[in-house]
Amino acid sequence: MKANIPKVLPTSPRSDEGFLNPGHHKSSLAVLTVAALGIVYGDIGTSPLYALKEVFSEEHGLPLTRDNLLGVVSLILWGLTIVVSLKYVTLILRADNRGEGGIMALVALALKSVGARSRWFGPLAIVGLIGAALFFGDGVITPAISVLSAIEGLEVATPALKPYVVPLTVVVLVMLYAIQRKGTAGIGKWFGPVVLVWFAVLAAMGGINIVAHPDILAALNPLHALRFLVHNGWLAFLALGAVVLAFTGAEALYADMGHFGKKPIRIAWFTVVFPGLALNYLGQGALLMSAPDALSNPFYRMLGSWSVYPLVVLSTMATVIASQATISGTFSITQQAIALGYLPRMRIVYTSEREMGQIYVPFVNWLQLTAVVLAVVGFGSSSNLASAYGIAVTATMLMTTILTFFVIRYGWKYNALLAWLATGFFIVIDLAFFSANTLKILHGGWFPLVLGAIAMLVMLTWQQGRGLVYDNLRQHTVPLEDFLESLFMGEPIRVAGTAIFFRAEGDGVPHAMLHNLMHNKILHERTVFLTIRNADIPRVPASERVKVENLGHDCYQIDIHYGFMDERDIPAALGLCKSFGLEFDPMQTSYFISRQNVIPRVGSGMALWREALFATMSRNARDAADFYRVPANRVVELGTQVEI
Repeated sequence: MKANIPKVLPTSPRSDEGFLNPGHHKSSLAVLTVAALGIVYGDIGTSPLYALKEVFSEEHGLPLTRDNLLGVVSLILWGLTIVVSLKYVTLILRADNRGEGGIMALVALALKSVGARSRWFGPLAIVGLIGAALFFGDGVITPAISVLSAIEGLEVATPALKPYVVPLTVVVLVMLYAIQRKGTAGIGKWFGPVVLVWFAVLAAMGGINIVAHPDILAALNPLHALRFLVHNGWLAFLALGAVVLAFTGAEALYADMGHFGKKPIRIAWFTVVFPGLALNYLGQGALLMSAPDALSNPFYRMLGSWSVYPLVVLSTMATVIASQATISGTFSITQQAIALGYLPRMRIVYTSEREMGQIYVPFVNWLQLTAVVLAVVGFGSSSNLASAYGIAVTATMLMTTILTFFVIRYGWKYNALLAWLATGFFIVIDLAFFSANTLKILHGGWFPLVLGAIAMLVMLTWQQGRGLVYDNLRQHTVPLEDFLESLFMGEPIRVAGTAIFFRAEGDGVPHAMLHNLMHNKILHERTVFLTIRNADIPRVPASERVKVENLGHDCYQIDIHYGFMDERDIPAALGLCKSFGLEFDPMQTSYFISRQNVIPRVGSGMALWREALFATMSRNARDAADFYRVPANRVVELGTQVEI
């Protein structure tokens, strides 16, 4: 089954500096770098809260010895170097789709690279959907494990507070999701400075412990990582499932490339994030060398009991910021999936007049909160959640590497050997981490997989259902040109104002127009047929947004082109028609939309229960006034019954 992704519009160059506010002034490199710290690196920056202690948890059975400690710390440091520095920061940031990144942008770029007629087109579309679906699962686990691991510091201060950890975590998460409707424009400016302080504290904590026990610096030698893997065999393989927790959040630096550009993300990583993480992991290793009993929570024991409460406050702030980035990413990928035809229309609220990326999707917000609370209450601790965390992350990493290969091979036109050399090494590493995490499926790993499977089912059902509806409607299509010719052979009664009829790509006469003529016997003095064309690029330049065709008799065909990250503002797009001699008075313009009432039937190619699911989604999809930002009081909806 091929993905419903249209032909690509001509590309245009885009600056690599990045924009905090697309379409507004360029921000300075320093401002962008600090902002990137808050948005991009919150997730990976909070991994020291739980990563190292999980490697030596009882579940893995790995004894805490000096050699094993050196090996694990070395493995984490060189994993950060290879997976994050080389794979993501150096290689994958180059695979930008007109300056944008993320799994949806990458799959669009990969599909464009191979071409619609390639035998790889369908499989790559599925790979991209798997990555997107797993992102939804990851978006549930990240807030749960991050905030829970921060508040677990209270247990270190006093065991008497342990019963309050889960309730407090739920309270923090509910407050976080409750403020989403107001947007983050007001508090977002503090994200970067807070996370900058967080990394400074990570580095200082690590440095203090390294000075006390400098023997840990031997972990910088990669031979310790190799010896650990060789000598421990099966136990080392199991440990990989926890080591990968140190790399969670690496996808974020690629997904947020369009907001900041490559340069600020790279500078932030090499000057602040990587040094802070490396020093802290080395510091935790140094602490465990001298105090193995600190293994229960080495992070909160690095500076002694006096520091626990301040660290709980700071880490809670850092994990809330990390969770905010994940929530915003979920809203963004939902919007992109809707634009590409993989999800039904939903209500999307734009929470900022200055930043186009500031959106809020109420249905997704409360659905995700429900899943996050269930995860916190059901798993009960960050250690239990750690088993569920890795598999979604490693699977998404693997999908990203596979898609990158096709971009390098067919998009950049590198020879096969060079393409394999560039990605084959990373595929082996991704497979190793993913394989280690598959062993945790029965111990919590099933949770994000189930969430991802549900998301995948919904997306495929919606895409296939839309195709079936389109095929059904096309069988009864009346060609527009022939219809207009016969219509104006007489003199239809015309009334003042402008009527805009939404018309699907390749469709004939809109059903809304046929209903209007049948029941009202009138035609507006100016009639516009409006077609929304979705391109598989992030954003379409304003100069390429609108195309107008005069059909005669004051009838016009207007095509509006949108990228999958563009804000769909129909009135604003219609304003661009002024250069074509068309102006629209909002008070004299009505939008006619045909809402399909889908009736399931056997024999369409989908199981009846999936047909029923698609019909339910169709009935509950938000109207065009919500999604296309048209005035609701100017919309006329006319029903059409369609069988699939």
